Amino acid sequence: MIPNLVETAKGYMKHERETLEAVITARNAAVTGLKNAAANPSDPNAVQQLSGAENALSGALGRLFALAEAYPDLKANQNMMQVSEELTSTENKVAFARQAYNDAVMSYNTAREVFPNSLIANWKNFQPAELLQIESAEKRAVPKVSFT
Repeated sequence: MIPNLVETAKGYMKHERETLEAVITARNAAVTGLKNAAANPSDPNAVQQLSGAENALSGALGRLFALAEAYPDLKANQNMMQVSEELTSTENKVAFARQAYNDAVMSYNTAREVFPNSLIANWKNFQPAELLQIESAEKRAVPKVSFT
């Protein structure tokens, strides 16, 4: 659904194609990163890749919302409002998935440290998984949007 909405908005905002493509690329990278991190939660590279992809998505969304504020005729456009709502929904889904991932990591780490699981975990060399954390406050901040 997001690509269809973005394509509709592209027709209306031809001169801002780079911003929309950055949002699509960042979203796809975040989804790929989430799949990689979910497939191998103990791989710190996969978690760092996901963190970087989410940061890129937040930055691209910030640029898109700034663009919407810069062009008043876009604010009233129904297509732009749909894109904005869908992107916000996607960002919320990513945040929910991040929380679910961190919950699963905590459960895994707790389970591998409890007896008798700790014996098997040490014997099979199961490594603790890393939580997905965004280190800086600027990267965690939600872009401010004002349609007034």
